[in-house]
Amino acid sequence: MRPAADARDGEFARGWKIVLAATLGVGLGLSPMPVYTLGMLAPQLSAAFGWSIAEVMGVMSVTTLTVVLSAPLTGALTNRFGARGVALCSVVLFGLGVLSLALSSGSILGFYLTWGFIALGGAGTLPITWTRLVNEHFQRNKGLALGLAMMGSGLFGIFAKPYVRWLIEQWGWRGAFVGLGLLPLVLALPAAFIWFRAPKSRVDEPAAAPVPMGGMTTAQAVRDWRFWLLAVALVPISFALGGAVPNMEGILRAGKLDSGTIASLTPLIGLSAIIGRLVGGWLLDRFWAPMIGTILLALPGLSYWSLMGGTIDPQAAGISIFLIGFALGIEYDFIAFIVARYFGMKHYGTIYGWLYIPFAIGAGFAAPVFGHDFDVNGSYVLSLSCSAIALLTCAGALLLLGPYRTFEASERP
Repeated sequence: MRPAADARDGEFARGWKIVLAATLGVGLGLSPMPVYTLGMLAPQLSAAFGWSIAEVMGVMSVTTLTVVLSAPLTGALTNRFGARGVALCSVVLFGLGVLSLALSSGSILGFYLTWGFIALGGAGTLPITWTRLVNEHFQRNKGLALGLAMMGSGLFGIFAKPYVRWLIEQWGWRGAFVGLGLLPLVLALPAAFIWFRAPKSRVDEPAAAPVPMGGMTTAQAVRDWRFWLLAVALVPISFALGGAVPNMEGILRAGKLDSGTIASLTPLIGLSAIIGRLVGGWLLDRFWAPMIGTILLALPGLSYWSLMGGTIDPQAAGISIFLIGFALGIEYDFIAFIVARYFGMKHYGTIYGWLYIPFAIGAGFAAPVFGHDFDVNGSYVLSLSCSAIALLTCAGALLLLGPYRTFEASERP
C-alpha cells in the first residue's frame, strides 16, 4: 500500500503548481465569466440601450459559434506548440477583450462582434488547454486533480455575483466590465507564467512516473462510435445545465422570490460546483466514470420540477440550485477524464476540442432560448421542462461507453 500512497503524494508534491495555475486560468477564463455575470449585467444593458434580455443573452450564442470554430484549432495548437504558450497568449487577449466591453456604445452588432473577438482570442482559456498538463502529470489522482483545476469556475461563481453587484453599485456596468477584465490579467496571467509548466524532478528525487502518451489519432477517434455517443449526448446535457445558470435570477424572480432571497440563493451555484468538482473528481478516481456521470448529471433533472411553479419555495429552490451546481461542477471534469480514458493523450487536445463543440452548442444556445421563453411566455416552464427530460434521458446514454481503454505508455519528453 505504501508505494501507491507515495505515488499519489508525489504527484501532488510535484504538480500542485500546475493545478493552482489551472484553477485560476479556468476560473477567470471564457468558460465561466459570461455564464455567471450576464444575468447581473443584462438588466443594466437593457436599461441603458433598450436591448431585450434575449438580445443580451444572445452573447452566449455568439460565443458558442466562435468556440465551435476555434476549439478544434485551439486543441491542435496545444498539441503542436504546448499548452503553456497557448494559455498565456489567450489570457492576455481575453482580458483585453473584456476590458473593451466597457466602451460599448449601444450597437448590439458591435456588442456581439466584441464578444466574438473575446471568444476567439480567449479560446485558449477553455479547459482544453488547462487540462492538458494536468492530465499528463496526474495518473493515480487524475480525477481529483482535474476537479481541483476545474474548481476555479465554481470559486468564480461564488464571488462573481456579489463582486459584479458591488462594481455596478460603485461604477455602473462599464466599471463592472473593467473590474472583470482586470481579473485574468492581474491574477491568472502571472500564475500561468510562473507555474503552468511541466514540473522537473530535483536531483535528489526519483524520476517522475511514465505518463501514458499513447492513444488514438483524431481520425481514429471520430470513426469510433463512443466519440459520437458523447457528442450527441453532450448537446442536450449542456443545454439543460447551461441555460438555467445565467437565467437563475430570472427563474427565481418568476417564482415570486424577493431580491434578498435571490441574492442569498444564487451563490449556492458556485459553492455546489466546487463541491461537485472535488467530490466528483474523487469518485471518478475510484468508480466507473460513466456510472458516476449518469447519476450526478441526472439529479438536476428531478430538481427542475420544483422551479416551475408560480410560487417557488425557497428551501426547495436551494436544494435545486445545489444539485444544478453540483452537476455543473462535474461536467467539465467528466469530459476531460473520459477523453483521457477512452481516447488517450496522443491527440488529447484536438479530440477534446472537437468534443467541446457539441458541449458549447448546447450551453451556448441555451441561455438565449431560456430568455426567449420568458420574453414570449412570461415564465421558464417550457425551457425547464425540456431540460428536465433531456437530463433524465441523455445522462443514461453514458452507460453505453463500456470499460476503460489502455494505451501504450511512453516516457515524458
